[in-house]
Amino acid sequence: MEEAIQKLDAFFNPRSVAVIGATKGKGKAGAIIFENFAKNKRDGVFKGELYPINPKEEELSGFKCYKTLSEVPDNVDLIVIIVPSGAVAGVLEEAGNKKTKAAVIISAGFKEVGNHELEDQVIAVAKKHGIRVLGPNCLGVFYAKTGVDSIFLPHYKTLSTGKEVVATPRPISGNIAMITQSGAFGSAALDYLAGRQMGVSKFVSFGNKCDASESDILEYLLEDEETHVVLIYLEDIKSGENFLKVAKKVSLKKPIVVIKSGRSEAGARAAASHTGAIAGADKIYDAAFEKTGVIRAKNMNEFFIIGKALVSMKPAVGSNIGILTDAGGPGVMCVDECEVVGLTVNKFSDHILKKFEELKENGSILKISATNNPVDLTGSVIDDQFVVSADLMFQEPTISGIIFLGLHHMPGLQEKYITGVAEVAAKYDKPIVACDIGETEMALYTRENFDRLGLPSYSSPEDAAHAMKALLQYGSFLQKNNTLDAYITEYNKRKTTTQ
Repeated sequence: MEEAIQKLDAFFNPRSVAVIGATKGKGKAGAIIFENFAKNKRDGVFKGELYPINPKEEELSGFKCYKTLSEVPDNVDLIVIIVPSGAVAGVLEEAGNKKTKAAVIISAGFKEVGNHELEDQVIAVAKKHGIRVLGPNCLGVFYAKTGVDSIFLPHYKTLSTGKEVVATPRPISGNIAMITQSGAFGSAALDYLAGRQMGVSKFVSFGNKCDASESDILEYLLEDEETHVVLIYLEDIKSGENFLKVAKKVSLKKPIVVIKSGRSEAGARAAASHTGAIAGADKIYDAAFEKTGVIRAKNMNEFFIIGKALVSMKPAVGSNIGILTDAGGPGVMCVDECEVVGLTVNKFSDHILKKFEELKENGSILKISATNNPVDLTGSVIDDQFVVSADLMFQEPTISGIIFLGLHHMPGLQEKYITGVAEVAAKYDKPIVACDIGETEMALYTRENFDRLGLPSYSSPEDAAHAMKALLQYGSFLQKNNTLDAYITEYNKRKTTTQ
């Protein structure tokens, strides 16, 4: 890995951090960010040295406060800057003398408001000293494993009733990396991922990306063993040619899902006023993403649906899928959505149809079950019927994956089928996604347990169809580039070590 990319490691694994603009002011960015680090230091998560910088304070949260960065007695790996925009370049000059490797510039007031000259000055100083920069106008980094948290949004808020509620949660550790050009979308994504118990390996908000860009972070994540899927929010791409090269390299090892805003003329104009982004023709982005294997989500819901599928389930090749259900209506809805996204739901081969007839004859499934595809075991289904039917469907050579619409409401179902279907799925190199409709206890319990067992689960047939489409799309890209077998081998190895 080249030196410029190696230096990015200081954002995630710094031996020392200085917060320039740390303060006691309640609700201020400098107070929240410093307390993030201070708490993680007290809890033994952040193990580096911590230096608050504020000329008006003697100490903060028990830590000696320094008037300037120059007064810190040791070198500092990472600095987090929360000072007025006009003072940022001067701070970076000081950082150069401290052998600082990386800087997160939270401060705004640069090119996003037309102040290009000031941002160019920051770039020049950082380049002179070899400092990698995230920002300006960003949230920076969250990495649960080492306690790095430069997000200035509070964990909790107090309501008018006096009740304290979670406001900006930090997700558990996991295998999804989230990188974003928008800090606001990034914080919302953290909230969503935390609420859905989807673990995050690393979070990066790069704002105006005056230095470190999506391509740099992608290249860093390429060798990051904790990251299995990368989710990206973009408004524009810095250095399109380099992005194409890096994204293709990363996509061959781990999937990339992008939500690219500014698709419309009005959206592009809004992006320019937000982060100073210059958006190109949307069709150009579509072509670039397709060429590099990047999967483009059309909206926020699809973004997370796809991310969940790709981090949980193996990909495959093809477009024909099997649907297993106990509910005729949702089954039909799923078939319709499959057709919308470009999948097919064709009749099974004669061999498998004959096997289903044998299951009916020996009483393994009900004789009234529909078995042409979709397979509808009816409202009289019991647990074992789902399990034996799923096993047979996996053996159908013409289907590439299964959508399992197991609605929990049926009176004969308990919960044994959840484990049973998961155990069957583990025997095959074909993907399966699950769906259970509802928002009360049993539905939440069912989906939670499918997720825990490695089967991504969704609350609607449409979401399940989009998840399956992404798995097959990514599988086709890998096969086209002769890397599908290697990816499946690595996927199975990871599953074995985590079980």
